[in-house]
Amino acid sequence: MKYKKSRKLNSGDTVAVLSPSWGGPSVFTHVYENGLKILKSWGLQIKEFPTTRMEPTFLRDNPRIRAKDINDAFADPEVKAIFTSIGGDDSVRILPFLDKDIIINNPKILIGYSDTSTLHTFASLLGLISFYGPSIMAGFSQMNSLPENFKAHVREILFEPGDNYEYKAYEKYSDGYPDWANKKNLGKVNQLKNNDGWHWLQGDTRVQGELFGGCIEVLEMMKATKFWPSQKFWKNKIFFLETSEEKPSLHYVDHVLRNYGMLGVFDQISGFIFSRARDYSDDEKKELEDKIINIISKEFNKPNLPVVANFDIGHTDPQLILPLGVKAEIDCQNKKVNLVETWLKDK
Repeated sequence: MKYKKSRKLNSGDTVAVLSPSWGGPSVFTHVYENGLKILKSWGLQIKEFPTTRMEPTFLRDNPRIRAKDINDAFADPEVKAIFTSIGGDDSVRILPFLDKDIIINNPKILIGYSDTSTLHTFASLLGLISFYGPSIMAGFSQMNSLPENFKAHVREILFEPGDNYEYKAYEKYSDGYPDWANKKNLGKVNQLKNNDGWHWLQGDTRVQGELFGGCIEVLEMMKATKFWPSQKFWKNKIFFLETSEEKPSLHYVDHVLRNYGMLGVFDQISGFIFSRARDYSDDEKKELEDKIINIISKEFNKPNLPVVANFDIGHTDPQLILPLGVKAEIDCQNKKVNLVETWLKDK
C-alpha cells in the first residue's frame, strides 16, 4: 500500500481539536485549555467543532454525532490537522459512521493515542499516515512540566519533517498525573523517575517496515469487526503495542499476545515494539518481558524477530510520536530505532 502524506504544520495554520471519545474538556476545562496554550504558543489557530466540549453522557449516547465532527474536520479546507482532546473507551462505535471518501481525499495530520487507536487503524487501512502521540489533555497540557526535549520532539515531528529521524529514549518519565480535580495540580505530572532506556529483548539484525499499532486494550475491541486488518496487511509491518492506565494484568497481556500469534501476526511482521508499561513495578516489567519472549520466541518459534520493550510510547510521559504507515528501521546491533523516510510533505 502506498500511504498518503499530509502537509507539515506552519505557524498560522488552523487545527481542529475534537473529542471522538470521552468528553473530558467539559469535565476538566482547565486541563483542556491549558493544553491549548501550547498549540497557540506555536502560532496555531484553534477550531473547535460542536462536540468538542460536549458533556460525556451525551457524547457516549451519540457516536454518530462524534463521527460527523471527524468527517467535517477532514472536509474543512481551513483545517490542517486534527488533535484529539483525550482518549476514552468507546470510539470503536463511531467507525461505521466515518466517511472513507472524505477522509482519504483530504489527508491531514491526525494525532492522539489510547482510544484514538481505532481512528489510527481506520486511517491505516485507508492508506493515510497518522500520528500516535500525545492528546491535548494528556501530554500537551503537562508539556511544561516535562523534559524540554519532549516539546522539541513534538514540534520537530509536526513542523520540521526530514528525510529520516533517529528516536532517543527520554532520561526520565512519569506514570500519570496528580488529581485533575485539584486545580493546584494543573499542568503537573506525577514524580519523574529515572529511565533505564529501551530493553532489547531479542534479535541481532536490522529490519525495516511500516509502523502500525496502538493501545493493546483498544485494539482488542476491534478484532473480528470489518474494521480489523486482513492478514496480508501485516506483511513487513513494525508492530507496536502499549498498555493503558487501566494496567491490564500480565495474564491479560499474555493471552492477547498469544492471540496475535494465532492470527499469524508474528509470522508476518518484521519487528515488534512494546511500550513502557504504565504503573508496572520493575518486577512486573521483567515478568512482562519474559512473557513476550516466551510467546514470540518459544510458542510461535520466532527467536530472531527483533523485539524492543520499555519504549517511550503511550500512557507514560513524555511520549515519542510514531507515524503509522511510515517506514521505520530497528537496528539491533547498534540499538537504534529510526524513521527512514519523510513522514510529512513540505507543501
